[in-house]
Amino acid sequence: MSIVLEAVAGAALSAFFDVLIDKLSSPDLLKIFRQESVDADLKKWKIILQEIGEVLDDAEEKQTTKESVKTWMAELEDLAYDADDILDEFATEALRRKVKAEEATTSKIRKFVPACCVGLNPSSIMFNADMRSKIKEINKKLQEIVTRKNDLKLEDFARGRTRTITSRVPATSLVESHTYGREEDKEAIVKLLSDESSGAQLSTISILGMGGLGKTTLAQLVYNDDKMGSYFDVKAWGCVSQDFDILKVTKEILQDITSETSNDDSLNLVQRKLKEQLSGKKFLLILDDVWIENYSDWTKLRLPFESGAPGSKILITTRDANVSSTMGATHPYKLRELSNDACLTMFTQHALGTSDFGEHLKVEESQKNFTEVQGLTFGSKGSRRPSTYIQS
Repeated sequence: MSIVLEAVAGAALSAFFDVLIDKLSSPDLLKIFRQESVDADLKKWKIILQEIGEVLDDAEEKQTTKESVKTWMAELEDLAYDADDILDEFATEALRRKVKAEEATTSKIRKFVPACCVGLNPSSIMFNADMRSKIKEINKKLQEIVTRKNDLKLEDFARGRTRTITSRVPATSLVESHTYGREEDKEAIVKLLSDESSGAQLSTISILGMGGLGKTTLAQLVYNDDKMGSYFDVKAWGCVSQDFDILKVTKEILQDITSETSNDDSLNLVQRKLKEQLSGKKFLLILDDVWIENYSDWTKLRLPFESGAPGSKILITTRDANVSSTMGATHPYKLRELSNDACLTMFTQHALGTSDFGEHLKVEESQKNFTEVQGLTFGSKGSRRPSTYIQS
């Protein structure tokens, strides 16, 4: 149980890193960073967080067997929340100054107040000094985290280093009876798949996000939506995985459409049969767990799909933005973490077999009083936010 929770925590941390990096790129925050002359520091934060994010997959794997990596991950999570608290303080200060500026603009005495002094009061000066102290402390901790990362020899899988691929049972198109917090995401994807405004014969849409966020679950929800059954003539599901085998994937798609086992070992023959099945039909093809970065591999796999009718769609799930780009998905749907309520409901469903605490009052009371369960934070000190329980 603890190993599973550690893996979930690693995926949640990866997703939280994406949120932090987005905040560091916010135009409103960049403006106040420049006003406070801390933009150089915060730019370094973004670079370092991106570098750390590249090795989180490896750390997530190794923390189950190496205590040193597990400790590093815990300290990294604390640091991430500290940095997020600081960014929230900047956002609050930016809003305060905006309100002050608007008040000054409408005031009759506005003409006597130099523009450069708007928002600069004792409160702003105190904020400036406080933030510089906090940023200095974060800078120090970041350097310590980076040094330990190097000592732990964590690897970036995206740069071609070998990853120990754990056996993952391929997901099917069947969806679990209990899913939470993805209704809005499902409706957004269904809308994208139903859109024919581009006039394209075949287009690709990607669900992009870190491992464990629930990309496959979302794809399953979309695949089984009644609208998809009435909108497309043919639906098919295929799992690509890291160990890409074009013949295997093509046969899987063909078999899903025909419900007949194919014993052919000729890619040419299998692709011809698949082309015949799709010819002139508007189809929806879902390719789950895609890792194809080689454009040549993708174009070869895609050949039979080009025979479909206009409006045909391919929906892929992937962790890698480069994969999304390679497969022609120009505007990937970036999946975010579940809400805290949805996470708690899902966790209790798996742990207790119910989403209702009514029959488990002691557990409900424990949830209110304790800040951690098996190393996953529901809510920690200060203004820290709850970590996210997520779907696979």
